[in-house]
Formats: sequence, structure tokens, C-alpha cells
Amino acid sequence: MTAPAATSPASTPFWSALFTDRRIAPALGLGFTSGIPFLLVYGTQAAWLSDAGISIATIGILSEMTLAYKFKFLWAPFLDRTDPPLLGRWLGRRRGWIVAAQLGVMAMLAGIAFGDPAHWLAWTIAFSVALGFAGATLDLVIDGWRITSVRPPETQAVLSSWTEIGWRIGNLAAGAGALLLADRIGWRGAYLAMGALMSVGMVAAVLAPEPPSDREAPPPRAGLVETVWAPIRDLLRRLGPMAPAILLLVAGFRMPGYIATAMAVPLFKHQGFSNTDIATVTKLFGFWIGLGGTFLAGALIPRIGMLPSLLVGTIAASASHLSLAYLAAHGGDGGQAFWTFAITVGIDGFAYAFASVVLITYMSSLASTEHAASQFGLLTSLCAFPGSVLAGFSGFIVERTGFPWFFVLTSLIGVPVALLAFYVRVKAGLPDGAAAKS
Repeated sequence: MTAPAATSPASTPFWSALFTDRRIAPALGLGFTSGIPFLLVYGTQAAWLSDAGISIATIGILSEMTLAYKFKFLWAPFLDRTDPPLLGRWLGRRRGWIVAAQLGVMAMLAGIAFGDPAHWLAWTIAFSVALGFAGATLDLVIDGWRITSVRPPETQAVLSSWTEIGWRIGNLAAGAGALLLADRIGWRGAYLAMGALMSVGMVAAVLAPEPPSDREAPPPRAGLVETVWAPIRDLLRRLGPMAPAILLLVAGFRMPGYIATAMAVPLFKHQGFSNTDIATVTKLFGFWIGLGGTFLAGALIPRIGMLPSLLVGTIAASASHLSLAYLAAHGGDGGQAFWTFAITVGIDGFAYAFASVVLITYMSSLASTEHAASQFGLLTSLCAFPGSVLAGFSGFIVERTGFPWFFVLTSLIGVPVALLAFYVRVKAGLPDGAAAKS
């Protein structure tokens, strides 16, 4: 793989793009609907299960209902190679799959709504697992549409940022919004309301411009092994000798964040902060902080370039854990040091949001048009899996080191990752085949 010429991508106005680029407003709506299903599979649903009297042990086991999001790359190749029945003829391959997946999410949310976990838990589990598959599929096809809609891929930053903003709003609706509705109209009404919100994304999919690649005939049918292996082979071929370094960078980029996040809430509780304090800082205050990080990434990447932004994001995301180490060492004063709590968590949340958009944009640059959903799904799974596994050991580390040193150590994990990002920047650049297909 040869490094590209040292040129920065053309600057794209961040705010005006919402009104001048007909892809941005639909991306906001699509991101909104992709942010809804995940929490309703398990996170928000755990509160319903608790209200229904399900044991803590059972609720913990049911977290595995989200496994579809970790293994979505397995069926992604079929979404790249086939058109959806009926809808494909009207909307094209990717927009057709988006609407099909949204209809699936709506149907599964309705199924969960009309269940009763207190008396028929198997019903809730079955529809929740199916919701996980529908939600993971929706993520895949939206990412596929986003990546194929903007070429060359290094100009993805603005579209990725607006999609991420929509996702954060949808995630807030499925979290705080669903909980508030459950207190007022019950869990059935809350889940049906979340299903109704999916109509926003259906309108967005119809209004979204069709990617040029969707006008081409679908690739010829291939066997199961070839269908799954083809996008992996294509990715490795285009990355060339730098493939191990680039894939290792993707795998390690969010590892410090995954490990640290596992012990964040236990730290807050250990410091004496109430559930209200935690919800206010992480959900309400944190929502706006996260938007700030997203805005900054969308504005900065087109100005300084993809790989410099990746290096900045790596350093910022890892260094931000030192703010949590400060909170742990400073002490919560029995839950009284609210603004210390808010500022330190805000620093971490801002850096996390910034780094997330940088990584999404970088992974988008690695995916080809033909295998957009497959390769992006594979890269997101690669990004999430190592950190998720290591996060399971975080409690044992805290028991041995204490909270302050735990967060210092998670920050130090970022040092070799930053060095790897610098190495990739110097040696690799963007994959020479990534922008070739437009």
C-alpha cells in the first residue's frame, strides 16, 4: 500500500452542510433511529425486568441478548450483495434494507410491549433477541449508506458527525425518555412510543439520496464461504503490508475507554454520589458535552486531516481518564463535590465523543464501496471485542490497585496505541484503494 500525497481534505462547512447538503438531514434522522434499539434490548429493559421482579442474576445473564451487535459482521456481506424484496426495487439496495430493518425493529418493539416478563419471560427474551438482530442490521445498513454516499472516504467527517449527533439524540430518547414514559404511561406504552419514533428514520430513508453504487446491478451470487470471505480478503489486499498495524490500531483505539467505562459507575457510587447526581451528569449534562465533542471532531477533521485527527483523538481519549483518576483520588466528599464530579466526567465524556467520531471516520475510510457494510461491521466488531473482554477483569484490578491507579493504568494503555497511530500516520496514510471506487 502506498501513502497518499500529503494533502488535507477540502474543508466542508459543518453547520451550513445541514442546509446545503441533502444527505445531512436524512443522516440525522437515520442516526436517531439507530440510537434507539440497543438500550431497549437490554439497558433500559433491565429497569423493566427489575420492576417485574426478575432476579439480579437472571438480569445479568440477559445482557447477552446484545451479542448480535458484536457479531453483526457475520451477515453483513449478504446485505452488501443482495437487494431486499420489493423495497429494493423502489428504494435501492441500501435504503431498502434500512426501511426493512426499521420495520423489523418496530415489529419487535411491539412484540416486547405486548409481553409480560413477570409471567412470560421467554416471550420477552425471544423478541429482545430478535430486536438485537434487527437493531444490529439497521446499524450495518445505515453505515453502508453513509460510507457509499460520500467519496472519497476521507471527507466523511461532517456526515459521520451529524449521524452520530442523531444517534446520541435517539440514545437519549431510548434511555431517559423511555424511563420517563414508563413512569407515566407504563412500560407497554413506552415501548410502543419508541416504536412510533422509528417512523422518523423511515421518512429519512425515503428522502435520503440514493448512493451511486446502488444503481449498479448486485454482484453475482456466491457460496456462503466466498460471500463471508470476500470482504475480508478485499480489506487485507487493500491495506497491504500495513494491515496488521492498522487492524491492531483499530482494535486498541477504544480499549482504554471500554475498560475504564466498566468501573465508572462503581466509582461514582463509591464516592457517594446519588443516582440523581449520576443521571444528571452522565445523561443530561453528558449529552450536551458529548455533542460538543462531536461538533469539534466534525469541524477539525476536514481542516487538519484524518490521520493527524486520529493521533489527537488517541491521546485525548486516553489522557482524559486522568480526570477520573483525579476524581477517585480527590474523593467525592460523601457526594457533596458535585461540580468536581461534573467537570471531571465532562472532560472524559468530551474526549470520548471526539475520539468516537474520529474512529468512525477513519474506519469508514478503510471500507470499500462494494463491501461497505461488511467491512465497517467487521472493523466495529474488532474495535469493541478486545476492550469488552478485558473490561470483565476491571473489577479485579480495582480490588488490587484502588480506583485512582486503575484509571491511571487505563490512561497508560493509550501510550502504545498513540505510538502505533503515529507509526501508521508516517508509514501508511489512507489505503490507496479506499478512494478508488466512487
